Amino acid sequence: MGAPPRVLTVAGSDSGGGAGIQADLKTMLALGVHGMSVLTAVTAQNSLGVQGAWELPVEAVRAQYRSVVDDIGVQAVKTGMLASAELVEAVAELIADTGVPTVVDPVGVSKHGDPLLAASALDSVRTLLLPVATVATPNLDEVAQLTGVRVESEKQLREAAAAVLAYGPKWALIKGGHLPGEAVDLLTDGSEEYWLRAPRHDNRHTHGTGCTLASAIAAGLAKGESVPAAVAAAKEYVTGAIAAGFALGGGIGPVDHGWRFRT
Repeated sequence: MGAPPRVLTVAGSDSGGGAGIQADLKTMLALGVHGMSVLTAVTAQNSLGVQGAWELPVEAVRAQYRSVVDDIGVQAVKTGMLASAELVEAVAELIADTGVPTVVDPVGVSKHGDPLLAASALDSVRTLLLPVATVATPNLDEVAQLTGVRVESEKQLREAAAAVLAYGPKWALIKGGHLPGEAVDLLTDGSEEYWLRAPRHDNRHTHGTGCTLASAIAAGLAKGESVPAAVAAAKEYVTGAIAAGFALGGGIGPVDHGWRFRT
């Protein structure tokens, strides 16, 4: 049998298993692609928050990436927690040299509000990482962090998308999940627009939604889907995962990456 499409996640580890590398690999398995990983940081993390984070040396990240790409090859790359300017710069350079569809999830803070990106790295994300992205997937906090645009209503999503696209990604997916009402996201490349809507589920167990969505998009791109098709399928998958999210520990539980196997 031939190998399935291969997707590489470049992100941090979540010891609680709900987000980060762990969420990425679970999502990739659920969606029928072979997931591979480059670890950028280790976190001590559970349902209550992030108790500690330690980034890996740039040379360790570069060695992992080259090891996988040069031997196994990839059809898509997804980035998550990159922690420092040095890591952002190294990863952006590696991605530019790989030439495959790339989903950039510009992780700034955890679900609990813990910082996961040094303030000094923001400029490197803007000027080096976003320009190599096929799709950038910021939430509203990350939009504000990167562009200064603060979105408080659905009609401002266009302004946010324009501000993100100005940094060079081919497509911007502005996630409006923090707005009241139904969960609405805007996908645009500056000319085409797609509004993705889903019912809001009354479930507080949403840890890992951003990682899961970005990984699902990367899985679709690795299979050869167009950006709009990959994003629409990813939105459907993550909506089901949120609906099936479960309590774990004493805080915010994870989405259920295996919900389709259980329904």
